Amino acid sequence: MSMTDLREFQAGFQALSDPLRLRILDHLRSQELCVCDLCDLLEVSQSKLSFHLKTLKESQLVQMRQQGRWSYYRLNLAQFLKLEEYLSQYRRFGELFPTRNCLETE
Repeated sequence: MSMTDLREFQAGFQALSDPLRLRILDHLRSQELCVCDLCDLLEVSQSKLSFHLKTLKESQLVQMRQQGRWSYYRLNLAQFLKLEEYLSQYRRFGELFPTRNCLETE
């Protein structure tokens, strides 16, 4: 795995570590939303929301499209798949290598 890949995964997991960003993603699971709609749903100021949306965008978890003066956000499912594939390696590791107990020697 390259350093670029590792940095990409790190950015994604860091973005997922914030409760407000998780709430944003939860609202975007079902539909694309405008910033103003997200502000209303989350009851946060636009400046606070913009900071978190920037983080999600930089981590490639969301995509933005501009329509007139409005910005619309949606999930970037391809990035979620990359994170899922990365994590699945750990699940496979656990399945391949059974738990071991160390024998105590006296």
